[in-house]
Amino acid sequence: MFRGRVFCEMQLHPVLYAPNQPSTTRRMTRILFEESIPQGEAYFSQLGDASSFHGPALSAGDLKGVDYLAVRSTTKVDSELLAQASELKLVTTATAGTNHLDRRALSNKGIPWRSAGGCNAVAVAEYVISVLMLAHRAGKVDLSRITVGVVGAGHVGTVLTEKLRALDIAFKLCDPPLQEQGDSRYFVEMDDIMTCDVITLHVPYVQDGPHATEHLIDRHRLAEMKASQLLINACRGEVIDEQALLLRLTAANAPTVVLDVYWQEPQINQTLLPLVWLATPHIAGHTVEGKLRGTQMAYEHICEVAGKPVQLSLDDFLSQPPARRFAPSGATAEAMDWDELSNLLLGVYDIAKDDALFRRDTTKAGFLALRKNYPERRENAAHVLRLASPVSAGITRQLSELGFTLELI
Repeated sequence: MFRGRVFCEMQLHPVLYAPNQPSTTRRMTRILFEESIPQGEAYFSQLGDASSFHGPALSAGDLKGVDYLAVRSTTKVDSELLAQASELKLVTTATAGTNHLDRRALSNKGIPWRSAGGCNAVAVAEYVISVLMLAHRAGKVDLSRITVGVVGAGHVGTVLTEKLRALDIAFKLCDPPLQEQGDSRYFVEMDDIMTCDVITLHVPYVQDGPHATEHLIDRHRLAEMKASQLLINACRGEVIDEQALLLRLTAANAPTVVLDVYWQEPQINQTLLPLVWLATPHIAGHTVEGKLRGTQMAYEHICEVAGKPVQLSLDDFLSQPPARRFAPSGATAEAMDWDELSNLLLGVYDIAKDDALFRRDTTKAGFLALRKNYPERRENAAHVLRLASPVSAGITRQLSELGFTLELI
């Protein structure tokens, strides 16, 4: 095989390298990325020979000679897929969740992995805030009196508590693993959480061990809940015992339930959906920023392992919606009233629209189609509010902590 050329002294023709001589010709880095990763081609082509694949069609043979693999949650990375991945230096997922990565199989092959933990934290937190604003409009909660029980104090739970604090909504936080690790925040037990007016779940799916989350909300805890309570699940379907939930929702004094995730999704129990107040197809984290942030993080993971500089950022791909004038009616008050806040926040993202879209077709095909063709949704930070002065420091603080970009005019 021809491996390069050298010129010997006084020779005018090329000669082959001897077998023990190093070649100066290097194979181009090969990167394989899932086609559903936003701007994947733009990002990964900067780092080598990048090509996309359709998640379900990926096979072990496709990983021959591949250096880096970037996936989303629709690609199961297991021992079967990795069987011929002899050159693979890294698997990175452009998602916060990692249940689709077989960590033992990766470890056995000596292949490191990375996730985009936190990439969609703002999006999921704003999803929950949208639920609260809609619940206010529907008369289901009194935002000035409720306490929100936040289960899981990781990326999402942390951002959510910041937004609840900005809204002056009381909350309690539960996360036994972080508590054991010495996290300085104040935590309560699950029994205390179950007394809250709103319970929102933001934990990973853990099947066993001292802090298993599978069926964390089981039939016993569901039995404790009352019609005045609101339960939101935007983490993993398995965290709620779905069969127990179905029975509870058909019984007296049932709580109000909002689901973004389901057991055995995308094959959803169709008898459950008419019983829940709001249903969405696992899109709580699907903002433009959330998905693109996942790509950015996956790109940076490859840069780190490959020893290449980071040359792209979110600003290279994100446009900014037009600024709009915003004049709070009680501009001198220390905080906006709930009607005005709900109008503002639901004007940015209204979960009811996603619920309506999903209920048109809740089959497996409909579930997957809406996830794939989800309408553009931007986070609060993408929106510039031009504030008519004077606006109180309290309102300015509130809007800023909710994530909006502010301009004074």
